[in-house]
Amino acid sequence: MESSILTVAYLAAGVLFILSLGGLSRQDTARRGNLFGMIGMVIAIVATLFHPRVEAFGLTGGAVIVGALVGAALAARVAMTAMPELVAMLHSFVGLAAVLVGISTYLDPGKELHGAEHVVHQLEIWADVAIGAITFTGSVVAWAKLRGSVSGKPLLLPGRHLLNLAMVLGILGLAVPFTPLHAPDGLTFLLAMTAIASILGIHLVMAIGGADMPVVVSLLNSYSGWAAAAAGFMLENDLLIITGALVGSSGAILSYIMCEAMNRSIWNVVFGGFGAAPVAPSGEPQEQGEIQPIECDDLADCVADAESIVIVPGYGMAVARAQNAVHDFTRLCQEQGKTVRFAIHPVAGRLPGHMNVLLAEAGVSYEIVLEMDEINDDFPHTDVVLVIGANDIVNPGAETDASSPIYGMPVLKVWQAKKTIVLKRGMGSGYAGVENPLFFKENNHMYFGDARASMEALVTALRGSKAA
Repeated sequence: MESSILTVAYLAAGVLFILSLGGLSRQDTARRGNLFGMIGMVIAIVATLFHPRVEAFGLTGGAVIVGALVGAALAARVAMTAMPELVAMLHSFVGLAAVLVGISTYLDPGKELHGAEHVVHQLEIWADVAIGAITFTGSVVAWAKLRGSVSGKPLLLPGRHLLNLAMVLGILGLAVPFTPLHAPDGLTFLLAMTAIASILGIHLVMAIGGADMPVVVSLLNSYSGWAAAAAGFMLENDLLIITGALVGSSGAILSYIMCEAMNRSIWNVVFGGFGAAPVAPSGEPQEQGEIQPIECDDLADCVADAESIVIVPGYGMAVARAQNAVHDFTRLCQEQGKTVRFAIHPVAGRLPGHMNVLLAEAGVSYEIVLEMDEINDDFPHTDVVLVIGANDIVNPGAETDASSPIYGMPVLKVWQAKKTIVLKRGMGSGYAGVENPLFFKENNHMYFGDARASMEALVTALRGSKAA
Protein backbone atom coordinates (compact mmCIF):
# COMPACT_ATOMS: atom_id res chain seq x y z
CA MET A 1 0.00 0.00 0.00
CA GLU A 2 1.40 3.37 -0.99
CA SER A 3 2.36 5.74 1.79
CA SER A 4 -0.28 8.31 0.85
CA ILE A 5 -3.09 5.73 0.90
CA LEU A 6 -1.86 4.38 4.23
CA THR A 7 -1.84 7.90 5.65
CA VAL A 8 -5.41 8.53 4.49
CA ALA A 9 -6.54 5.20 5.96
CA TYR A 10 -4.92 6.02 9.31
CA LEU A 11 -6.43 9.50 9.24
CA ALA A 12 -9.90 8.07 8.60
CA ALA A 13 -9.46 5.58 11.44
CA GLY A 14 -8.27 8.37 13.76
CA VAL A 15 -11.32 10.49 12.96
CA LEU A 16 -13.59 7.51 13.63
CA PHE A 17 -11.89 6.93 16.99
CA ILE A 18 -12.50 10.56 17.94
CA LEU A 19 -16.16 10.25 16.89
CA SER A 20 -16.35 7.01 18.86
CA LEU A 21 -15.09 8.66 22.02
CA GLY A 22 -17.57 11.51 21.55
CA GLY A 23 -20.42 9.05 21.06
CA LEU A 24 -19.53 7.06 24.16
CA SER A 25 -19.89 10.19 26.30
CA ARG A 26 -23.69 9.93 26.14
CA GLN A 27 -25.90 6.93 26.72
CA ASP A 28 -28.17 7.71 23.77
CA THR A 29 -25.24 7.83 21.33
CA ALA A 30 -23.12 5.06 22.87
CA ARG A 31 -24.14 2.39 20.36
CA ARG A 32 -23.24 4.67 17.47
CA GLY A 33 -19.95 5.57 19.13
CA ASN A 34 -19.15 1.90 19.61
CA LEU A 35 -19.88 1.24 15.93
CA PHE A 36 -17.57 4.08 14.87
CA GLY A 37 -14.81 2.56 16.99
CA MET A 38 -15.29 -0.89 15.46
CA ILE A 39 -15.20 0.48 11.90
CA GLY A 40 -12.11 2.54 12.70
CA MET A 41 -10.32 -0.50 14.12
CA VAL A 42 -11.15 -2.61 11.05
CA ILE A 43 -9.72 0.12 8.80
CA ALA A 44 -6.61 0.36 10.99
CA ILE A 45 -6.00 -3.40 10.96
CA VAL A 46 -6.50 -3.77 7.21
CA ALA A 47 -4.26 -0.78 6.47
CA THR A 48 -1.55 -2.14 8.77
CA LEU A 49 -1.64 -5.53 7.05
CA PHE A 50 -0.71 -3.76 3.81
CA HIS A 51 2.08 -1.71 5.39
CA PRO A 52 5.34 -2.06 3.39
CA ARG A 53 7.18 -3.50 6.42
CA VAL A 54 4.59 -6.27 6.99
CA GLU A 55 5.74 -9.44 5.24
CA ALA A 56 4.41 -12.36 7.31
CA PHE A 57 0.83 -12.00 6.11
CA GLY A 58 -0.22 -15.51 7.12
CA LEU A 59 1.13 -15.19 10.66
CA THR A 60 -0.24 -11.68 11.12
CA GLY A 61 -3.64 -12.50 9.63
CA GLY A 62 -3.87 -15.64 11.75
CA ALA A 63 -3.10 -13.66 14.90
CA VAL A 64 -5.82 -11.15 14.01
CA ILE A 65 -8.39 -13.90 13.40
CA VAL A 66 -7.53 -15.78 16.59
CA GLY A 67 -7.59 -12.57 18.62
CA ALA A 68 -10.95 -11.58 17.14
CA LEU A 69 -12.46 -14.98 17.95
CA VAL A 70 -11.14 -14.93 21.53
CA GLY A 71 -12.40 -11.37 22.02
CA ALA A 72 -15.84 -12.22 20.63
CA ALA A 73 -16.09 -15.30 22.86
CA LEU A 74 -15.11 -13.32 25.95
CA ALA A 75 -17.56 -10.52 25.16
CA ALA A 76 -20.40 -13.00 24.59
CA ARG A 77 -19.79 -15.01 27.75
CA VAL A 78 -18.75 -12.43 30.32
CA ALA A 79 -21.36 -11.48 32.90
CA MET A 80 -21.91 -7.79 33.62
CA THR A 81 -20.69 -8.35 37.18
CA ALA A 82 -17.38 -9.55 35.73
CA MET A 83 -17.02 -6.66 33.27
CA PRO A 84 -14.57 -4.71 35.50
CA GLU A 85 -12.35 -7.79 35.65
CA LEU A 86 -12.47 -8.17 31.87
CA VAL A 87 -11.55 -4.52 31.35
CA ALA A 88 -8.60 -4.84 33.74
CA MET A 89 -7.45 -7.97 31.92
CA LEU A 90 -7.67 -6.21 28.54
CA HIS A 91 -5.57 -3.37 29.91
CA SER A 92 -2.93 -5.95 30.86
CA PHE A 93 -2.86 -7.14 27.24
CA VAL A 94 -2.15 -3.60 26.05
CA GLY A 95 0.69 -3.26 28.54
CA LEU A 96 2.19 -6.62 27.63
CA ALA A 97 1.97 -5.80 23.93
CA ALA A 98 3.80 -2.51 24.53
CA VAL A 99 6.59 -4.35 26.35
CA LEU A 100 7.01 -7.00 23.67
CA VAL A 101 6.85 -4.51 20.80
CA GLY A 102 9.33 -2.22 22.53
CA ILE A 103 11.88 -4.96 23.12
CA SER A 104 11.50 -6.37 19.60
CA THR A 105 11.84 -2.88 18.09
CA TYR A 106 15.04 -2.37 20.06
CA LEU A 107 16.48 -5.64 18.78
CA ASP A 108 15.44 -4.87 15.19
CA PRO A 109 14.80 -1.14 14.63
CA GLY A 110 14.47 -1.63 10.87
CA LYS A 111 17.07 0.98 10.03
CA GLU A 112 20.39 2.24 11.27
CA LEU A 113 20.10 5.28 13.55
CA HIS A 114 22.85 7.59 14.73
CA GLY A 115 23.32 10.70 16.82
CA ALA A 116 20.31 12.54 18.18
CA GLU A 117 17.94 10.36 16.16
CA HIS A 118 19.30 7.27 17.92
CA VAL A 119 19.00 8.87 21.36
CA VAL A 120 15.40 9.92 20.79
CA HIS A 121 14.48 6.47 19.50
CA GLN A 122 16.10 4.80 22.52
CA LEU A 123 14.13 7.04 24.90
CA GLU A 124 10.91 6.24 23.04
CA ILE A 125 11.59 2.53 23.51
CA TRP A 126 12.42 3.09 27.17
CA ALA A 127 9.18 5.01 27.83
CA ASP A 128 7.09 2.47 25.92
CA VAL A 129 8.48 -0.53 27.81
CA ALA A 130 8.39 1.18 31.22
CA ILE A 131 4.77 2.33 30.96
CA GLY A 132 3.77 -0.97 29.39
CA ALA A 133 5.34 -3.03 32.19
CA ILE A 134 3.66 -0.96 34.90
CA THR A 135 0.33 -1.25 33.07
CA PHE A 136 0.69 -5.01 32.56
CA THR A 137 1.46 -6.05 36.13
CA GLY A 138 -0.76 -3.38 37.70
CA SER A 139 -3.70 -4.55 35.58
CA VAL A 140 -3.11 -8.19 36.52
CA VAL A 141 -3.22 -7.27 40.21
CA ALA A 142 -6.34 -5.15 39.66
CA TRP A 143 -7.96 -8.10 37.86
CA ALA A 144 -7.09 -10.40 40.77
CA LYS A 145 -8.48 -7.94 43.33
CA LEU A 146 -11.71 -7.42 41.41
CA ARG A 147 -12.07 -11.18 40.97
CA GLY A 148 -11.49 -11.80 44.67
CA SER A 149 -8.35 -13.87 44.15
CA VAL A 150 -6.37 -11.22 46.04
CA SER A 151 -7.63 -9.41 49.12
CA GLY A 152 -9.12 -5.96 48.52
CA LYS A 153 -7.26 -4.60 51.56
CA PRO A 154 -4.24 -2.47 50.68
CA LEU A 155 -0.81 -3.98 51.26
CA LEU A 156 1.24 -1.29 52.95
CA LEU A 157 4.89 -2.21 53.26
CA PRO A 158 7.12 -0.23 55.64
CA GLY A 159 8.67 2.71 53.82
CA ARG A 160 6.54 2.04 50.75
CA HIS A 161 6.88 5.59 49.41
CA LEU A 162 10.67 5.40 49.60
CA LEU A 163 10.48 2.03 47.89
CA ASN A 164 8.38 3.52 45.08
CA LEU A 165 10.80 6.43 44.76
CA ALA A 166 13.77 4.07 44.61
CA MET A 167 12.15 2.07 41.81
CA VAL A 168 11.30 5.22 39.84
CA LEU A 169 14.87 6.46 40.22
CA GLY A 170 16.09 3.03 39.13
CA ILE A 171 13.96 3.19 35.99
CA LEU A 172 15.26 6.65 35.16
CA GLY A 173 18.84 5.87 36.13
CA LEU A 174 19.15 2.77 33.96
CA ALA A 175 18.18 4.87 30.95
CA VAL A 176 21.56 6.65 31.16
CA PRO A 177 23.79 3.68 30.25
CA PHE A 178 21.12 2.24 27.92
CA THR A 179 20.57 5.25 25.67
CA PRO A 180 23.93 5.40 23.81
CA LEU A 181 24.14 1.64 23.23
CA HIS A 182 23.06 -0.17 20.07
CA ALA A 183 21.31 -3.56 20.06
CA PRO A 184 21.92 -5.97 21.56
CA ASP A 185 24.45 -4.36 23.92
CA GLY A 186 21.82 -2.51 25.99
CA LEU A 187 19.39 -5.42 26.29
CA THR A 188 20.50 -6.22 29.85
CA PHE A 189 19.66 -2.68 30.98
CA LEU A 190 16.31 -2.80 29.17
CA LEU A 191 15.32 -6.11 30.74
CA ALA A 192 16.45 -4.96 34.19
CA MET A 193 14.32 -1.84 33.86
CA THR A 194 11.38 -3.97 32.70
CA ALA A 195 11.67 -6.08 35.85
CA ILE A 196 11.77 -2.99 38.08
CA ALA A 197 8.79 -1.40 36.32
CA SER A 198 6.85 -4.65 36.63
CA ILE A 199 7.48 -4.77 40.38
CA LEU A 200 6.49 -1.11 40.65
CA GLY A 201 3.17 -1.85 38.91
CA ILE A 202 2.45 -4.69 41.33
CA HIS A 203 3.38 -2.64 44.39
CA LEU A 204 1.38 0.42 43.35
CA VAL A 205 -1.88 -1.48 42.87
CA MET A 206 -1.39 -3.81 45.84
CA ALA A 207 -1.22 -0.70 48.04
CA ILE A 208 -4.62 0.53 46.80
CA GLY A 209 -7.76 -0.60 48.63
CA GLY A 210 -10.71 -2.31 47.00
CA ALA A 211 -12.92 0.75 47.46
CA ASP A 212 -10.72 2.62 45.00
CA MET A 213 -10.78 -0.04 42.29
CA PRO A 214 -13.07 2.00 39.96
CA VAL A 215 -10.46 4.77 39.90
CA VAL A 216 -7.65 2.24 39.48
CA VAL A 217 -9.38 0.71 36.43
CA SER A 218 -9.70 4.20 34.95
CA LEU A 219 -6.07 5.00 35.72
CA LEU A 220 -4.87 1.77 34.14
CA ASN A 221 -6.93 2.67 31.10
CA SER A 222 -5.00 5.94 30.96
CA TYR A 223 -1.67 4.12 31.38
CA SER A 224 -2.50 1.78 28.50
CA GLY A 225 -3.22 4.80 26.32
CA TRP A 226 0.09 6.46 27.10
CA ALA A 227 1.87 3.15 26.44
CA ALA A 228 0.21 3.01 23.02
CA ALA A 229 1.16 6.63 22.32
CA ALA A 230 4.78 5.92 23.26
CA ALA A 231 4.71 2.92 20.91
CA GLY A 232 3.35 5.20 18.19
CA PHE A 233 6.33 7.54 18.48
CA MET A 234 8.67 4.58 18.59
CA LEU A 235 7.16 3.03 15.44
CA GLU A 236 6.50 6.37 13.70
CA ASN A 237 2.84 5.41 13.54
CA ASP A 238 0.52 8.43 13.63
CA LEU A 239 -2.60 6.35 14.32
CA LEU A 240 -1.09 4.81 17.46
CA ILE A 241 -0.13 8.28 18.66
CA ILE A 242 -3.67 9.60 18.09
CA THR A 243 -5.36 6.58 19.65
CA GLY A 244 -2.99 6.46 22.60
CA ALA A 245 -3.39 10.17 23.30
CA LEU A 246 -7.19 9.85 23.17
CA VAL A 247 -7.27 6.89 25.54
CA GLY A 248 -4.59 8.29 27.84
CA SER A 249 -6.10 11.74 28.21
CA SER A 250 -9.71 10.54 28.50
CA GLY A 251 -8.71 7.99 31.13
CA ALA A 252 -6.84 10.63 33.10
CA ILE A 253 -9.79 13.04 32.93
CA LEU A 254 -12.22 10.32 34.01
CA SER A 255 -9.96 9.40 36.93
CA TYR A 256 -9.90 13.06 37.99
CA ILE A 257 -13.70 13.30 37.78
CA MET A 258 -14.12 10.15 39.88
CA CYS A 259 -11.66 11.40 42.49
CA GLU A 260 -13.58 14.66 42.66
CA ALA A 261 -16.74 12.61 43.26
CA MET A 262 -15.00 11.03 46.27
CA ASN A 263 -13.51 14.33 47.48
CA ARG A 264 -10.02 12.92 47.10
CA SER A 265 -7.00 13.52 44.90
CA ILE A 266 -5.32 11.18 42.46
CA TRP A 267 -2.26 11.17 44.69
CA ASN A 268 -4.34 10.17 47.69
CA VAL A 269 -5.82 7.25 45.76
CA VAL A 270 -2.50 6.01 44.41
CA PHE A 271 -0.41 6.53 47.53
CA GLY A 272 -2.94 6.85 50.36
CA GLY A 273 -3.54 3.19 51.21
CA PHE A 274 -7.23 3.90 51.75
CA GLY A 275 -9.00 1.19 53.76
CA ALA A 276 -5.90 -0.22 55.43
CA ALA A 277 -7.28 0.28 58.92
CA PRO A 278 -10.40 1.76 60.47
CA VAL A 279 -10.19 5.42 61.42
CA ALA A 280 -10.35 6.00 65.15
CA PRO A 281 -13.66 7.55 66.16
CA SER A 282 -13.65 11.08 67.47
CA GLY A 283 -16.15 13.15 69.38
CA GLU A 284 -19.27 11.91 71.13
CA PRO A 285 -20.64 8.54 70.02
CA GLN A 286 -23.91 8.80 68.13
CA GLU A 287 -26.93 6.67 68.94
CA GLN A 288 -27.67 4.27 66.15
CA GLY A 289 -31.37 3.72 66.68
CA GLU A 290 -33.12 0.56 65.57
CA ILE A 291 -33.36 -1.26 62.29
CA GLN A 292 -36.85 -1.26 60.77
CA PRO A 293 -37.36 -4.25 58.48
CA ILE A 294 -40.19 -4.15 55.95
CA GLU A 295 -42.00 -7.01 54.25
CA CYS A 296 -42.87 -7.22 50.58
CA ASP A 297 -46.61 -6.55 50.95
CA ASP A 298 -46.04 -3.51 53.16
CA LEU A 299 -43.50 -2.18 50.68
CA ALA A 300 -45.98 -2.73 47.84
CA ASP A 301 -48.53 -0.63 49.71
CA CYS A 302 -45.91 2.06 50.27
CA VAL A 303 -45.02 2.13 46.58
CA ALA A 304 -48.67 2.14 45.57
CA ASP A 305 -49.24 5.32 47.60
CA ALA A 306 -46.16 7.07 46.18
CA GLU A 307 -46.24 9.46 43.26
CA SER A 308 -42.49 10.06 42.82
CA ILE A 309 -39.91 7.29 43.13
CA VAL A 310 -36.12 7.39 42.78
CA ILE A 311 -34.04 4.23 42.41
CA VAL A 312 -30.37 4.23 43.45
CA PRO A 313 -28.58 1.18 42.01
CA GLY A 314 -25.30 -0.15 43.36
CA TYR A 315 -22.97 -3.09 42.99
CA GLY A 316 -25.45 -5.32 44.84
CA MET A 317 -27.83 -4.93 41.91
CA ALA A 318 -25.09 -6.10 39.56
CA VAL A 319 -24.19 -9.10 41.73
CA ALA A 320 -27.84 -10.19 41.95
CA ARG A 321 -28.41 -9.46 38.24
CA ALA A 322 -31.52 -7.61 39.25
CA GLN A 323 -31.54 -4.99 36.48
CA ASN A 324 -34.31 -6.69 34.48
CA ALA A 325 -36.54 -6.97 37.54
CA VAL A 326 -35.82 -3.31 38.28
CA HIS A 327 -36.85 -2.44 34.73
CA ASP A 328 -40.11 -4.40 35.16
CA PHE A 329 -40.76 -2.47 38.38
CA THR A 330 -40.04 0.82 36.64
CA ARG A 331 -42.35 0.06 33.73
CA LEU A 332 -45.17 -1.07 36.04
CA CYS A 333 -44.92 2.10 38.13
CA GLN A 334 -44.91 4.26 34.99
CA GLU A 335 -48.03 2.48 33.75
CA GLN A 336 -49.66 3.51 37.01
CA GLY A 337 -48.78 7.14 36.36
CA LYS A 338 -45.90 7.40 38.81
CA THR A 339 -42.71 9.34 38.17
CA VAL A 340 -39.72 7.01 38.34
CA ARG A 341 -36.11 8.11 37.94
CA PHE A 342 -32.67 6.66 38.60
CA ALA A 343 -29.89 8.39 40.55
CA ILE A 344 -26.36 7.38 39.54
CA HIS A 345 -23.31 8.15 41.64
CA PRO A 346 -20.05 8.55 39.65
CA VAL A 347 -18.33 5.72 41.54
CA ALA A 348 -21.26 3.31 41.87
CA GLY A 349 -20.24 -0.25 41.04
CA ARG A 350 -16.76 -1.47 40.17
CA LEU A 351 -16.27 0.34 36.88
CA PRO A 352 -16.93 3.85 35.53
CA GLY A 353 -20.46 3.82 34.11
CA HIS A 354 -21.13 0.33 35.49
CA MET A 355 -24.71 1.10 36.53
CA ASN A 356 -25.50 2.93 33.29
CA VAL A 357 -24.46 -0.11 31.28
CA LEU A 358 -26.55 -2.46 33.40
CA LEU A 359 -29.66 -0.28 33.08
CA ALA A 360 -29.16 0.15 29.34
CA GLU A 361 -28.80 -3.63 29.01
CA ALA A 362 -32.17 -4.05 30.74
CA GLY A 363 -33.82 -1.49 28.45
CA VAL A 364 -34.24 1.39 30.91
CA SER A 365 -34.68 4.68 29.04
CA TYR A 366 -31.61 6.91 29.35
CA GLU A 367 -33.94 9.90 29.78
CA ILE A 368 -34.80 8.88 33.36
CA VAL A 369 -31.20 8.02 34.34
CA LEU A 370 -29.72 11.07 36.07
CA GLU A 371 -26.31 11.84 37.53
CA MET A 372 -25.83 12.81 41.17
CA ASP A 373 -25.63 16.56 40.54
CA GLU A 374 -28.81 16.47 38.48
CA ILE A 375 -31.00 14.80 41.09
CA ASN A 376 -29.58 15.49 44.54
CA ASP A 377 -31.75 18.57 45.09
CA ASP A 378 -34.92 16.58 44.27
CA PHE A 379 -34.79 14.10 47.16
CA PRO A 380 -36.75 16.31 49.61
CA HIS A 381 -39.64 16.20 47.11
CA THR A 382 -39.45 12.43 46.57
CA ASP A 383 -41.93 10.05 48.17
CA VAL A 384 -39.90 6.81 48.06
CA VAL A 385 -36.26 6.05 47.34
CA LEU A 386 -35.24 2.46 46.64
CA VAL A 387 -31.54 1.88 47.34
CA ILE A 388 -30.64 -1.39 45.61
CA GLY A 389 -27.33 -2.80 46.71
CA ALA A 390 -25.64 0.57 47.28
CA ASN A 391 -23.98 1.58 50.53
CA ASP A 392 -21.11 4.09 50.69
CA ILE A 393 -22.61 6.37 48.04
CA VAL A 394 -25.71 6.97 50.22
CA ASN A 395 -23.93 7.22 53.56
CA PRO A 396 -24.91 10.39 55.50
CA GLY A 397 -21.76 9.96 57.58
CA ALA A 398 -19.89 11.44 54.65
CA GLU A 399 -21.43 14.77 55.65
CA THR A 400 -21.75 14.45 59.43
CA ASP A 401 -18.99 12.19 60.76
CA ALA A 402 -15.55 13.82 60.61
CA SER A 403 -13.96 10.55 61.81
CA SER A 404 -15.27 8.62 58.82
CA PRO A 405 -12.75 7.75 56.07
CA ILE A 406 -15.34 8.90 53.50
CA TYR A 407 -15.99 12.23 55.23
CA GLY A 408 -16.35 14.97 52.62
CA MET A 409 -17.22 12.58 49.83
CA PRO A 410 -20.22 13.86 47.83
CA VAL A 411 -23.07 11.37 48.25
CA LEU A 412 -26.67 10.93 47.14
CA LYS A 413 -28.77 12.51 49.91
CA VAL A 414 -31.47 9.85 49.89
CA TRP A 415 -32.26 10.34 53.59
CA GLN A 416 -33.94 13.64 52.71
CA ALA A 417 -36.78 11.79 50.97
CA LYS A 418 -40.04 11.04 52.77
CA LYS A 419 -39.15 7.35 52.92
CA THR A 420 -36.12 5.29 51.96
CA ILE A 421 -36.02 1.55 51.40
CA VAL A 422 -32.63 -0.18 51.38
CA LEU A 423 -32.42 -3.58 49.67
CA LYS A 424 -29.58 -5.66 51.14
CA ARG A 425 -28.80 -9.26 51.92
CA GLY A 426 -27.69 -8.34 55.43
CA MET A 427 -26.17 -5.58 57.52
CA GLY A 428 -22.66 -5.78 56.08
CA SER A 429 -20.70 -2.60 55.45
CA GLY A 430 -19.85 -1.28 51.99
CA TYR A 431 -16.56 -1.50 50.13
CA ALA A 432 -15.13 1.32 52.22
CA GLY A 433 -15.72 -0.78 55.35
CA VAL A 434 -17.66 1.89 57.29
CA GLU A 435 -21.06 1.66 58.95
CA ASN A 436 -23.99 3.46 57.35
CA PRO A 437 -26.18 5.59 59.67
CA LEU A 438 -28.87 5.62 56.97
CA PHE A 439 -29.94 2.14 58.04
CA PHE A 440 -30.98 3.44 61.47
CA LYS A 441 -32.90 6.56 60.43
CA GLU A 442 -36.60 6.80 61.30
CA ASN A 443 -37.71 7.22 57.69
CA ASN A 444 -35.68 4.23 56.49
CA HIS A 445 -36.74 0.58 56.21
CA MET A 446 -34.59 -2.45 55.37
CA TYR A 447 -35.92 -4.88 52.75
CA PHE A 448 -33.68 -7.91 53.30
CA GLY A 449 -32.97 -10.55 50.69
CA ASP A 450 -31.45 -11.12 47.28
CA ALA A 451 -32.06 -8.00 45.19
CA ARG A 452 -33.37 -9.87 42.17
CA ALA A 453 -35.76 -12.08 44.14
CA SER A 454 -36.86 -9.11 46.25
CA MET A 455 -37.66 -6.95 43.22
CA GLU A 456 -39.44 -9.78 41.45
CA ALA A 457 -41.57 -10.38 44.55
CA LEU A 458 -42.31 -6.65 44.75
CA VAL A 459 -43.41 -6.55 41.09
CA THR A 460 -45.68 -9.56 41.68
CA ALA A 461 -47.21 -7.92 44.74
CA LEU A 462 -47.80 -4.66 42.87
CA ARG A 463 -49.49 -6.48 40.00
CA GLY A 464 -51.66 -8.38 42.47
CA SER A 465 -52.76 -5.18 44.21
CA LYS A 466 -53.47 -3.58 40.84
CA ALA A 467 -55.62 -6.53 39.77
CA ALA A 468 -57.50 -6.42 43.05
